[in-house]
Amino acid sequence: MTEQSTDERARIRAAIDRLLAGRPTASDGALTVVALAAEAGVHRMALQKRHADLKHEFYERVRIETKQPPESEKRLRKTVSDLKETVAAQKAEITALRHQVTQLALANAVLTRQGHNLSESSAEAPANVVPLHPKGE
Repeated sequence: MTEQSTDERARIRAAIDRLLAGRPTASDGALTVVALAAEAGVHRMALQKRHADLKHEFYERVRIETKQPPESEKRLRKTVSDLKETVAAQKAEITALRHQVTQLALANAVLTRQGHNLSESSAEAPANVVPLHPKGE
């Protein structure tokens, strides 16, 4: 490990301790990777790529010491919950629309049959009734 990498790791570990103790100095104190990176004075991608083990250690300590999931996990769980509600609403809407399509198809069949019955009965109309649209037009 280089000296810079060792220094970054020490700053990240110190930042983890400050955040978990509730004494942030350079961030908003949220228990997130973004706040950890700001608190440690390193780029967020350094945590994601070079120091992924420290990121995982941070999240594990958040779970253990605060007895609650990290903020990112809370947001993901909320998103999943919202999406499940959306899917349930869409399934109900699809069911209602399928039922409506069936009803409209049946109504169309009835009206078509009635139209055929009317055209057949107009062919048998008395001589004094003139059709609006003569046959063949």
